[in-house]
Amino acid sequence: MQGRPSPLLWLLTSAALACTPPGDAGDASDSLSTGGSDTSATVADDQGSTATGMGDETGSSGGPMDTTAGSDGDDSTTGPPLMCEPVPSCVAPLPDAGPTVSWEHFESNLVTASGSPRHRGRDMFYNPGDTHWIMAKFAYGPTDWDLSGEQVDMFLLRNCEGDWEPLGPIFTTFDGDHATVEGVEDSGGWVFFQMPMELPLGRHRIHMVVRGDDTRADTYIEVVEPGTPIILSDIDGTLTTSEWERLLDYLVDNIPDINPGAPEALGALVDKGYRPMYLTARPEFLGNRTYQFVEQRGLPPGIIHTTLTATGALGGDAVTYKTQELATLASRGLVPSWVFGNTSSDAEAYDNAGILPLDHRIFFQYDDTFGGRRIESYLELVPEFEALDPVCE
Repeated sequence: MQGRPSPLLWLLTSAALACTPPGDAGDASDSLSTGGSDTSATVADDQGSTATGMGDETGSSGGPMDTTAGSDGDDSTTGPPLMCEPVPSCVAPLPDAGPTVSWEHFESNLVTASGSPRHRGRDMFYNPGDTHWIMAKFAYGPTDWDLSGEQVDMFLLRNCEGDWEPLGPIFTTFDGDHATVEGVEDSGGWVFFQMPMELPLGRHRIHMVVRGDDTRADTYIEVVEPGTPIILSDIDGTLTTSEWERLLDYLVDNIPDINPGAPEALGALVDKGYRPMYLTARPEFLGNRTYQFVEQRGLPPGIIHTTLTATGALGGDAVTYKTQELATLASRGLVPSWVFGNTSSDAEAYDNAGILPLDHRIFFQYDDTFGGRRIESYLELVPEFEALDPVCE
């Protein structure tokens, strides 16, 4: 089980997370499934298509502008606003991977018998010219037991339309097989696949199939220009109706309720050209549940990041985690124009990132000591956001 906590230990940890006061905790609850590899396949062919078309920049007022601040604070010109397309849902009939095959390792029978699959992908924003990695973890049961050394077939839905393109097989890793990629350490059960081509601007879906039992996982890559306008939201207590739902919803397999007006408010910003990201301090194994929450509660699809730990992050650890995530975004020229939270850890991370103006830091029923804006209901925001100018043409 390679370092995975026992069911009893995990439940005790989850209970502790669920009982942490909202003011001291970041999100701590969901994750989405992926895989790893015996000898993780890497295809190194950097000859790809030249991306054109979709990135825009926004100033602090939310309108388009010609320059964006990089992570070092310098301004870099990226040109006038370009054409922006709506964020696609990427809904499509799933590819047929063919009949299942025998497991490569006897232990895989025990792993898969330990419980339901918890496979989850690692979504990524990339700029044109970046190396594009597909990353996912494949695990089963309440102890999140890694599936190692087994074949996973991958398929690409380029720009979320057309036909699935087979990318070939890869094998899930044993613990430590692969070097760290984009902050993702190889804890076993991962797949790390370097795309053989540069993906064009837009949103792309990668569908992965475990060949031994036909269980599946998805992950998403969005290729955007530096300066593309984005919005970023915490989840637990910010979008869900309570910080306290996490453990109960997990144990009874429920998807949490959503605060009224949140889908409409965030959807209004997306309609104006912003690309959404959901940043939660939940444990990694709850990633797939987070995808289900976003989809089932009508939120606009976007990049989703949990922590990469089995316990999530609380208090100061949540601040550090979210601050680092925001710094990684800034290194790609992506500074959120609007951010949403509900705790002191959200407030401190947004202040560390220098999100401005202050009234674009929005806190649900929470008073931000750094000067952000409190709201009582997302319904307050809908007419305001609907009246904004588009940030792309």
